[in-house]
Amino acid sequence: MKKFFLPLMLMIFLLTGCGRDSDLKETLIIGVDDEFAPFAFHNERNELVGFDIDLAKEAARRMGVKAEFKSIAWDNKESEITSGDVDMIWNGLDILDEYKEYMIFSKPYMDNRQIIMIRKRDAHNILSPGDLAGKVVGTQAGSNAETYINEHPEIKRHFADFKTYRNIKAEFTALENGMVDALIIDEIAGRYEILKRPDVFKSFEVTVGAVTEFGIGFRKSDTALRDKVQAAFGSMTADGTAQKISKQWFHADLIKSRK
Repeated sequence: MKKFFLPLMLMIFLLTGCGRDSDLKETLIIGVDDEFAPFAFHNERNELVGFDIDLAKEAARRMGVKAEFKSIAWDNKESEITSGDVDMIWNGLDILDEYKEYMIFSKPYMDNRQIIMIRKRDAHNILSPGDLAGKVVGTQAGSNAETYINEHPEIKRHFADFKTYRNIKAEFTALENGMVDALIIDEIAGRYEILKRPDVFKSFEVTVGAVTEFGIGFRKSDTALRDKVQAAFGSMTADGTAQKISKQWFHADLIKSRK
């Protein structure tokens, strides 16, 4: 019996070691704003769906772990990630210097810019960004747009008021109900809403602030986890899976090329 012991133990070791790194958690907690369509939101059956949800699930599958999503307030990102309540944030997250103070990032996977949205019925009154003088403008709390406007008082002082909202759903409700006259919003999220409701909203072909890039955010100490997620995502772009998910949601390949 002894001569079979070593091969048997070796076989058990190999089998138990397959499919997942031994130092990787079995479940990764991913922070998302679950009202941020089309990246993460609840469908009519109250299921959490979205572009980033699909990407994260596929990356986790390739890593041999489970993906669990936790709803977070977008303006509370820092405490969520630094406290360890979430392992990463994967949800239309701009790679910004201010976030790099407490996060490390994956490579960028999509470009992003901020656009202006208004009610379609107001299109005859608001013909250009200059017409926002004296108007009430809104955006999401903790967003790139909020930071940009607050850092440019020469723009902000022309608004009648500048309001922030917890999530994108609240933003669109405020715009539709006349609580704000315009929104500054992520282009992809804005255009997704316009596609669903072209009779209600419209946008300006103008970029507010600089074009940014989306990435996946991690705690500064989690370089190993960042690298493993990046490797999984890299395999998804190499075999076309990430591009396929993009086309399912946007009818276009918006994944940044890594060539």
